[in-house]
Amino acid sequence: MIPDAALDRPETAHQGTSAARVGNIASHLPLMASRVPDHPAIIVPAGGQGTSRARYRSVTFAELEATSNRYANGLLAAGLSRGTRTLVMVRPGVEFIALIFALFKIGAVPILIDPGMGVRRMLACIRNVAPEALIGLPAAQAVRVLRRGFFEQVRLKVTVGRRWFWGGPTLAELHDRSKAEFDMAATSADEVAAILFTSGSTGPAKGVVYRHGMFDAQVRWIQACYGIEPGEVDLSTFPLFALFCPAMGMTSVIPDMDASRPGRADPVRIIEAVTANRATSAFGSPALWNRVSRYCLERGIQLPTLRRILIAGAPVPWTLLDRLHRMLDPSATVATPYGATEALPVASITGREVLEECAAAARQGAGTCVGRPLPGIRVRIIRVDDGPLAEWSDELALPDGQIGEIAVSGEVVTREYADQPRATALAKLRQDDKIWHRMGDLGYLDERGRLWFCGRKAHRVITASGTLCTVPCEAVFNEHADVFRSALVGVGPAGRQRPVIVVEPEANRFPSGRRAAAFRQELLALARANERTREIGDVLFHRSLPVDVRHNAKINRELLACRAAERLP
Repeated sequence: MIPDAALDRPETAHQGTSAARVGNIASHLPLMASRVPDHPAIIVPAGGQGTSRARYRSVTFAELEATSNRYANGLLAAGLSRGTRTLVMVRPGVEFIALIFALFKIGAVPILIDPGMGVRRMLACIRNVAPEALIGLPAAQAVRVLRRGFFEQVRLKVTVGRRWFWGGPTLAELHDRSKAEFDMAATSADEVAAILFTSGSTGPAKGVVYRHGMFDAQVRWIQACYGIEPGEVDLSTFPLFALFCPAMGMTSVIPDMDASRPGRADPVRIIEAVTANRATSAFGSPALWNRVSRYCLERGIQLPTLRRILIAGAPVPWTLLDRLHRMLDPSATVATPYGATEALPVASITGREVLEECAAAARQGAGTCVGRPLPGIRVRIIRVDDGPLAEWSDELALPDGQIGEIAVSGEVVTREYADQPRATALAKLRQDDKIWHRMGDLGYLDERGRLWFCGRKAHRVITASGTLCTVPCEAVFNEHADVFRSALVGVGPAGRQRPVIVVEPEANRFPSGRRAAAFRQELLALARANERTREIGDVLFHRSLPVDVRHNAKINRELLACRAAERLP
């Protein structure tokens, strides 16, 4: 830990919810650099393997501050300015984090898009948001040259790495000819800070407008909610969370993995990153922790340095929470924050509360409990409507226990999507000067004020006799010992859909012949025994369910529905 003497807690802008708000989110970095200049800010693999363990290199807070200042000065001299929309296509690491802080310091607007969504969808996002600058790897610059029509507004091109035939400076050149001090732009808390694209797992990806004040609120709420202390070491498997670490005074360890494919991460490298750097905290998707936890328990590996694991991106099965607790110290916390790119964090619950109080109901189809709303966050359940709802009305609200769409308001709730008024109208509700965000999720509040998630609104199956929600129905089938996960989809027009459950069996248990027929009957017996699933009469098997590009955990039910329609008689 960083000694208390190095951190004058009453003055830290990021400590607790009552601290002073900052106007420019980048101001957290020079604050930490002035207080603990020699403390590691980022730790990354150094390349190659040593004789017995991986090698790492660290960058101190002072070095990160100086690098970001050099980038800011160089970019400013190259023509970047306050408000410039800047597409950033750089791998997670020191350059990425220093670059984003440099853009914040200038007052420019970084644009982040998941490259894992594929070139076609990524280009559609780029055309929509019309960046004026591109800072990217050679591959990104090559795409810009080959697909010029999508980059018509780009005037400044900066290459991270080797520049080929397209001209423009490299980031290294800008760094080397710039000074290490920079006068940060005096942005307001209400000024646009960044545009972060959703993964597009349930429709076209949308650019979410973040403001400096919202970033600051997220830092304060995450730190206060989970008791994060300056000086901790975080395993950052999700690039965006790595940006929060310097602001919270944490050391960010970036493991040797492809951040766009957490479901394929090598457990050995994740475990090595935790143990070699004595990580105290970790953030990742259910897909990543599923691989790591199974590997650890099969080999009797414990991770005693971890104080907390945060899991987000998709519903977290109780079985995963159980495995994680068995590989951690008894005093460690596993938590599942609930939210979205448009509003995070909204609610949270610990794994122990889920296992002790909620798992039994979840296994019978009650949904996934995501906990109580955080202080300052309001959650209401409103009637399900697929159209826009311009103004808030209390008549929209449903009573506790009734499933509807989840709507939230608070400091961490965004106001709009970039240049997409139709999407904004469908997702936002106004109540005087307050904005409610419609999460696009179905759920309900229980008698104790806890929020239960029941699936995406777009994924509900509407049959002739009623509406089926995905998560409650899937939980019933997931109780079978040979089921890894399942997905409910509807075939046919809404109102007359045929409900189908698509099952991904556990590894090496994919059925064939007589076993397939018996397996199907066992699953249908589970369905008939539960009132939520009695209407489901079709079971299909799939070797690997398609998932989202960001967390590799959200199931692509739209694609499965198309495939189911082709396979059903």
